[in-house]
Amino acid sequence: MTQASTITAVLGPTNTGKTHRAIERLLEHPTGMMGLPLRLLAREVYDRITARIGEAHVALVTGEEKRIPKRPAYWICTVEAMPMEREVDFIAIDEVQLAAHPQRGHVFTERLLAARGRKETWLLGADTMRPLLAELLPHATVVSHPRLSRLSSDGPAKLSRIPPRSAVVGFSMTQVYEIAERLRAKKGGAAVVLGALSPRTRNAQVALFQAGEVDYLVATDAIGMGLNLDVGHVAFAALRKFDGHEVRGLELAELGQIAGRAGRHVRDGTFGTVAPLALPAPVIQAIETHRFDPVRRIYYRNADLDWTSLDALAASLRKRPRSPRLLAAEGAEDAAALASLSRHAEVRRRATSPERIALLWEVCRIPDYRKLLFESHVALLAELYEQLTGPRERIAPEWMAHRVAELDETSGDLDTLIDRIAAVRTFTYISNQPRFLDDAATFQARTRDLEDRLSDALHERLVARFVERRGPRRVAPAAPRARASEPQREVPPPRPSHPFAALSVLYESLSPAPAREADAPTFAASVVAAPHGAFSLRDGRVSFEGETLALLTRGRSLLLPEVRVTGWDELGPGARSQIHRRLLAYARDLVAELLAPLRDPRLHGLSASARGLVYQLERGLGTAVHASDEAAHPGLTGADRGVLAELGVRLGERVTDTPTLRELEPLRVRFALARVYFGDAAPPAVPPAGAPSWLTAPGADPSAYTALGYPVFGPRAVRADVAELAHAGLEHGTATPRSLAALLRCDLREVEAVATSILTPGPPAPRYGT
Repeated sequence: MTQASTITAVLGPTNTGKTHRAIERLLEHPTGMMGLPLRLLAREVYDRITARIGEAHVALVTGEEKRIPKRPAYWICTVEAMPMEREVDFIAIDEVQLAAHPQRGHVFTERLLAARGRKETWLLGADTMRPLLAELLPHATVVSHPRLSRLSSDGPAKLSRIPPRSAVVGFSMTQVYEIAERLRAKKGGAAVVLGALSPRTRNAQVALFQAGEVDYLVATDAIGMGLNLDVGHVAFAALRKFDGHEVRGLELAELGQIAGRAGRHVRDGTFGTVAPLALPAPVIQAIETHRFDPVRRIYYRNADLDWTSLDALAASLRKRPRSPRLLAAEGAEDAAALASLSRHAEVRRRATSPERIALLWEVCRIPDYRKLLFESHVALLAELYEQLTGPRERIAPEWMAHRVAELDETSGDLDTLIDRIAAVRTFTYISNQPRFLDDAATFQARTRDLEDRLSDALHERLVARFVERRGPRRVAPAAPRARASEPQREVPPPRPSHPFAALSVLYESLSPAPAREADAPTFAASVVAAPHGAFSLRDGRVSFEGETLALLTRGRSLLLPEVRVTGWDELGPGARSQIHRRLLAYARDLVAELLAPLRDPRLHGLSASARGLVYQLERGLGTAVHASDEAAHPGLTGADRGVLAELGVRLGERVTDTPTLRELEPLRVRFALARVYFGDAAPPAVPPAGAPSWLTAPGADPSAYTALGYPVFGPRAVRADVAELAHAGLEHGTATPRSLAALLRCDLREVEAVATSILTPGPPAPRYGT
């Protein structure tokens, strides 16, 4: 990447709006990239951005998921998966303090030292990084913002006295399960968030909490990084954790990161402990004032690797850093896997060329999501490498299919399902490496579907185990998309002669339905994962698989419609929120797809006059009306005209338009957008097929007709190309009343008013919003 013109370090505690500011800054640039520490956070930021601008120009890239449109302008990635070969105007790296992490730190260090946007680079993280960044990047500007809400200690409390909307934090699965069981008995239930959960399960559990289905969240330190939760209080149930090597006390900065999840935006938050555990006074003061020891050293690994031999590769990985602030990374799993595989005689026999050595390193970088014995992971990598260097030079599809099929079972307890999901994630990662498989797309779809089904099953088990359904259910029994094999329960009407009929009906109404309620997160996830083509728009209604999900509604401008999910109350607030986000992205994509000719990258090089014209065309959904007495586009250069012609824009003296947007399907989209924005002032229907003009409806807004490609002249809405023909005939004196009536297909009595309007200086005042 080229050297950035500016580097800004945005530092501070949690809830200072760092990520929000970075997203806003990203969208101010034509192109950009964000690197985030977790797949879950990458998806959350992707969702936030696509809800604003659609999915047509936003890519999501993680080790296990790649959603890349044809012409992405913005790349949302995990830090490890950032495509550093792509040049973009803006780059942001989030949570840069993770450069001090023994396993992953060297990747963050590499990014903060080398990843640069053409125009601007932002480094986001804790204030503990300030001295180190000042030394390593002396030309960077450091910006700090105060926390938006106050964080204060609430002391220790018994579990039964922990207030609602709290997160209780433990540091092992056993402890989390035990706390969740106790909260179910005392408080009716809890959602569970573990680092081992898949993003889909984690989202479903968080949705339970966010929607108020449960008032408590039990979590590991997985909630400490970026999850936006409506948590008012954080209670620590332990202050020690196993970090993969040893059981140790939590560092002050770790405690502050987790406690900082309490309080959202401007709402104050509190933290404390589960009695009899208590925090020492100095620790409380440090967390409340956000003052922690600075990061002294970060991990580094040489990125300029030597592929001439296995020993040379290992030596280049061990190359010592020059700065005393950089600590050589020695505990990374990929380097350990390389060292182990290099001792295999068969691997050494095959790794004899730079290409083969680079391939081995690529295999070594497959993450060990299963966290089994290290030797078991290395054995899998050896098997993969042998296939990739064999006669096929690809992984055998039958081998891959067999390994995935072994995991295709949704029965089992929580730990079994978590283990299966971890194993599937490994094969999902493999399927996303295009060099590894001939039919990568098929296996990507298969592993994604399997992970989704296992995740849904895990969510159901978590709800069944840790949520006590009491009283009338919040979710209506008629859930959508019930499985065909699912038994349907019918409550018989009470017989008057039966003394316990009413009691029986009451019991049935209060008892939970076993399967339908669990379909809600499954259905929501299906909608969220659906591609653009899975939705359809007719008469302002957005449908999915033949069922209406939502209505387009008026937004702040013609180009920014909103959506309103209709019905589907049985889904619950969390699932409805997920669907709303996805359909909002679909609405943005509708506009982006419609106006694609007017948003082509070639337009960035046009003159100011040409860009102004394109702006007018966008606001009119492809049509712009000009004053009749002005010269035809005097500011346009020959190059401007050539590019506009290539993109299908027809320049006119009275009306400029984009003829392809007058075809039937684009016209339907234009009508839907105009209808929701202008309401009763919009035309009552799509223009008649092929009509050169039509009578405007009483009270209709002329701008609404222009948005359909039919600007209003006199009493009629005239198709853009027909208006141009009429204008030319009137200007040159060749048009007669009868010829105009034939051209417009209107009554002779209307011709004079239409002709006068076409020749009148000044276009109708537009009303498109801002």
